[in-house]
Parts: sequence; structure tokens; C-alpha cells
Amino acid sequence: MTWLALALLSAFSLASADACSKKLLPGYRAREMVLVRFSFSALLLTPLLYFSPLPTVPPVFWCWLALALPLEILAMLLYMQAIRDSPLSLTLPYLAFTPVFTAMAGYLLLGERVSAQGLLGIVLVVSGAYLLNLEAAETPGRVRLSKPLRAIVNERGSRLMLAVALIYGLTSVIGKIELQYASSWSFAAVYFVLLGLLSLILFAFSSSRPRVLHVLGRKPAIHLLIGGLFTAMIVTHFMALERVATAYMISVKRISILFGMIYGALLFGEQDLLRRLAAGALMVAGVALLAS
Repeated sequence: MTWLALALLSAFSLASADACSKKLLPGYRAREMVLVRFSFSALLLTPLLYFSPLPTVPPVFWCWLALALPLEILAMLLYMQAIRDSPLSLTLPYLAFTPVFTAMAGYLLLGERVSAQGLLGIVLVVSGAYLLNLEAAETPGRVRLSKPLRAIVNERGSRLMLAVALIYGLTSVIGKIELQYASSWSFAAVYFVLLGLLSLILFAFSSSRPRVLHVLGRKPAIHLLIGGLFTAMIVTHFMALERVATAYMISVKRISILFGMIYGALLFGEQDLLRRLAAGALMVAGVALLAS
């Protein structure tokens, strides 16, 4: 299978996991949705620990890992809140801001300059976000060009997904650092299995422990489906990375935004699909420019 097909399959698997989580887990709290996604994918990925064991790594690897894992759980917690409570077509596109935040962090912290192409990518992402909320400017008698920007702030799901993008901007940098010490497959095995264990520990020992543990065993087939889709995303992600440069793979994988918007229209009756798809396409194009 080509890298392009694998990247598209990874994008489709991610969008499908999001849609299934929203559709098939009604009444679940965000922490329970996180636990389903991480614990079942960890179970399915455990054999990777045997087939791709982690080599001897320096202590700094574990320090970076200890920083990344809580951030990853926090990001997924906000992610699940966003897709549970708000339309997919108004939340998922804001993942496109991840490379924007990465570029900004690189400039502020490391002095890395953004190229003209990168600046154009940022403009496209921001323009897509503006177009996504353009309906907010439709005021009888006049057009208020500032209202789409205020709509982003007022839409809770959009705010949450922007926070997710910010955190993912940080964890992507940490991931690049850690891949200096381990292969992609061994890192993936350790990272996602530990994510499942840590999320189980954190949420099982919270005040809602009995409910959390009860929820895990309530819909095993559905939970396995969601965990399987998330696992498929991870596996195809790394299979694609073995065949092509990271920038190309990530650019194609962000098509998951468009898949998610289509799911929003088909499964949840979200309106104004064509305009929102156009906005999402602008944001994906911006990611492609930033990543290349």
C-alpha cells in the first residue's frame, strides 16, 4: 500500500473514531470517552511492546515522556468535550492551528524564522477559520466583519479545540525530541500503552471511580470499535511515515478535518456543509504549506 493510501486511511480512521465517539457514546462524560479511546487502543497496541522493544534510552527520554503524557491526556479530554458538545464542522477544523502554534513557539522560544510560504500557510488557516464563522456576520442591514472572530470565542467547542491545537503544538515538538532516542514503532508502543495505563490510573482513582469502571464494561463492542479505529489511525500513521517524509504525511492526514465535517452533515444533520468544507479545505491547504 502506498504512503498516500495509508495517510488517507489514517485520516479516515481518526475522523471515524471521532464520529463514533460522538454518535455511540451519548451521556458519557469527557473523561469516560478519553478512557475508552486510550485504554482500548493501549490493549490492542500492547503486542508492539514485544515486537518493537524500546532500546536503552537516557534519563532525559523519560523526563520528556513524563511531561508529554499528562499534556496528551489533557488535550484528549478537551478534544472529547469539544466534539461531544459542539458540531464537528465547527470544532475539528481548529486542529489545523496546531502547526501555526508550533511555528509561533519555534519563533518565540528558538528564534526559528517563518518563511514566506509558512506565513502564507498561517494566513490560509486563519482565513479558513474566519470563513467557517462567516454566517455570524450576517446581520440584517449591515455586515459586521468582526463578528466571525467573536464567534470563535463564543463557540465553546472552538475554544476547546484551539486549546487542543496549542497543546498538540507542544507535544509534537516533544515527540520530535524523543524520536532521537527510539525508533518510531518502539516509541509508539511505549507512548500509547503508557497513555492507556496513566489515563486508567488517573480516572479510576478520581471521585467517580465506580462509575468510570462501570462504563468501561458497559458497551464492550462499541468501545472496542472506537479503540480499534484509533489504533488503526496510529498504525497507518507510522506505516505512512516509513514511506515518506513527515511533512507530506501530516499534510494529507489533516484531510481528517474534511472527513469529520462530512460525518457531521451525514450523521448529525449539521448545516451549511459546502461553505464549511471550503473553509476546512483552506485550513488543510494552509497546513500543507506550513508542513512543507
